[in-house]
Amino acid sequence: MSERYLDTKLEPALRAQALLEELSLEEKIAQINCVFPFDKDYNNYKKIAEGTKHGIGEVSTLEMRRMETLEDAAKWQKKVQEIVMENSEHHIPAIFHMEGLCGAFIQDSTSFPSGIGRGAGFDPELEEKIAEIVSRQEAACGVTHVLGPVLDISRDSRMGRQGETYGEDPVLASSLGAAYTRGIQKGKTAGRCTESVAKHFLAFHNSQGGIHGAASDTPPRLLEEIYGKPFQAAIQEAGLLGIMPCYCLIDGEPASASRKLLTGLLREKMGFDGVCVSDYGAIGNVYGTQHVCETIEEAGVRCLEAGMDIEMPDPAGYGEGLKKLFENGKADMAVLDRAVIRVLTAKFRMGLFENPFALQDEALRKVFTDEKDQEISLQSAKESMVLLKNNGVLPLSRDVKKIALIGPHADSARKFFGGYTHMCMMESTYAIANSIAGVSGSENISNREFVTVPGTNIQSDETEEFDAILKLQKPGCRSLLEELQIKLPDTEVVYTYGYPIAGADESGFEEALSAARDADIIILTLGGKHGTCSMASMGEGVDASDINLPKCQDEFMKKAAELGKPMVGIHFNGRPISSDAADEYLDAILEAWNPSETGAKAVVRVLLGEYNPGGKMPVTTAYHAGQIPIFYNHPYNSSWHQSGSIGFLSYVDLPHTPRYYFGHGLSYTRFEYSNLILSKKEISPFGTIRIETDVENVGDREGDEVVQLYLRDIYASMARPVKELAGFKRITLKPGEKKTVVFEVKGSQLAFLDADMRWKIEKGTIRVEVGSSSEDIRLTDEYRVADDGWLEGKDRGFYAGAYIKER
Repeated sequence: MSERYLDTKLEPALRAQALLEELSLEEKIAQINCVFPFDKDYNNYKKIAEGTKHGIGEVSTLEMRRMETLEDAAKWQKKVQEIVMENSEHHIPAIFHMEGLCGAFIQDSTSFPSGIGRGAGFDPELEEKIAEIVSRQEAACGVTHVLGPVLDISRDSRMGRQGETYGEDPVLASSLGAAYTRGIQKGKTAGRCTESVAKHFLAFHNSQGGIHGAASDTPPRLLEEIYGKPFQAAIQEAGLLGIMPCYCLIDGEPASASRKLLTGLLREKMGFDGVCVSDYGAIGNVYGTQHVCETIEEAGVRCLEAGMDIEMPDPAGYGEGLKKLFENGKADMAVLDRAVIRVLTAKFRMGLFENPFALQDEALRKVFTDEKDQEISLQSAKESMVLLKNNGVLPLSRDVKKIALIGPHADSARKFFGGYTHMCMMESTYAIANSIAGVSGSENISNREFVTVPGTNIQSDETEEFDAILKLQKPGCRSLLEELQIKLPDTEVVYTYGYPIAGADESGFEEALSAARDADIIILTLGGKHGTCSMASMGEGVDASDINLPKCQDEFMKKAAELGKPMVGIHFNGRPISSDAADEYLDAILEAWNPSETGAKAVVRVLLGEYNPGGKMPVTTAYHAGQIPIFYNHPYNSSWHQSGSIGFLSYVDLPHTPRYYFGHGLSYTRFEYSNLILSKKEISPFGTIRIETDVENVGDREGDEVVQLYLRDIYASMARPVKELAGFKRITLKPGEKKTVVFEVKGSQLAFLDADMRWKIEKGTIRVEVGSSSEDIRLTDEYRVADDGWLEGKDRGFYAGAYIKER
């Protein structure tokens, strides 16, 4: 037996090829499969051994969510890896995978704000730091496939997973997604390198009706120019090494079984050279739910031929039936070998053959935790806060005598945690009904009544089992009530529940209004529960036709307004607040999203003016679901830029304009823009132009501003957006301080697919707009692109470089 594959001096691909030549068919099939120890008894190692008789490609670590200590998680990984390697004739280690959107599902790990909250932060440097923490903590426990970033573009707030995304803009998602990918893949922990698995390829959030996993009616240009851009940027700018396709049908073909997407677009056009893994149950869905292919084995062959390298979480299309097709020559062995090579190459890249096991005991603790980790989470939570409205009531005076704090989120720190956090994933084990795709079953609590939020089918999470999760995972995590009481010891803070997260129940109104009558100011927590399964009002598989606040919350604001007290609303959810009552009756609105474990600190610091909010809206907010899709970078003569010659400039019952524009966000100070300078007035198609502007804090408080650069192709050979975000820079300015922000824009950033589907940089006039939001433009100018040019899509610019000019 040759052991050339053990030579660490060889490149990973050469080691993989050497090992492939020694593998039996059974071993090859094992490498394209996954084992899913989904069982309350996660220590059922006999069951794991049965599922890994010839080794395995991947192991799901979802059940690490249940383990009560960090050490338990590390020991479990080591034991499972030992079983896998003992069963493998060539002692091939498994890749362990785990979600990474908001942190690890491991006890003592750091949890981070939801994706949409981090989108609101407009801070790529911070996003890279977050990813580094996620990478270090997961790698310490033997996890090397980090399922993230989420690079979906979201233009539909009905979709329950909007909160996982960075928002609606491809430049914002490209910049943050590339930063996250760099953070995951840049370091090494315990000799292991983690690899990022971006999801969900492609146009997942363009599904019909905003329904999770439904058909996505996305034409080719939209597919590549908008939905494909963040994936292309992560591949080109950060060397992305993992892809997870979406569940959707695209042009009548399941994404997981599409050679056009997974090979033609992803690998041949985009230049991806990593591992493609299925979303949970996606290959089984091709046959079982999408009714494509005559047998499950045929579906497996089609997915493998398309470019799907690993089926997760357990064998369906890649099971025994597929093996028989290779045994009798009905399937091409070269297709299987191609996938196995990719999987083995990744394992060698990750360093798994030399370092397959999680760290243990003191070595684990030393690497896993860092006192700065929570500081990064707090910084992200603070930066995510968007001040949508303020008539001067904020920041609060410390002299306030009595505060009425009302709402279901105020005394429940668990509601700070959004979907795909460790908290929400542990909550899902107590769900009466499951909504997580590819995962069956739940705790199904016996001998306990199924209590719902009144008037809804949402399971109440206000029981002992759920509170115990918080006490275990985050014992020091304070609620908003607790944080206010600590920060304002001389102020009486009276809390009442008031109303639930959904429905029309008004039974708590009287008590809440009574508390509000004697208060100096009323603080309301608003919104639903962004989480998972039957306890959530939005999340994976939990979609909605209504994107507004629940009726009970709107009605309470109307009644409370009759008291004539100042009112502040703090919104928690994975979609933006949209409420006529809030706009009319609240004196201030703070969009807090899902700020996670440091949420109370972040919110209270903003309320008291200890931190000046500088977040900006990463999505355009509709008044009503009837406006969807609504997004700022729509084509000319569309949406609120529709020409009056075609029809009225509004619906009969709503404006065409949004409630809040993309990029909107207020501050406790004021910023002035001046001195817009373009380095040249004409560039070649492959040239670069510098665009700079001065920004000055003319108020009396330190604050953050997100300086936003938009470009507008005035006339083109194809319909183009009315404007496109080209770059942004988050800056901090002291009172009276001025900084010069410089953007470096490649001509190829405005490349588009021409009539022949070639990427074209087109000559013509480009309008430059710099401002504080997509609608709040402060300065304008123009430059020209001198000539036409064509290039490969992967070689174009994705977002402007931005920096502060030294004075």
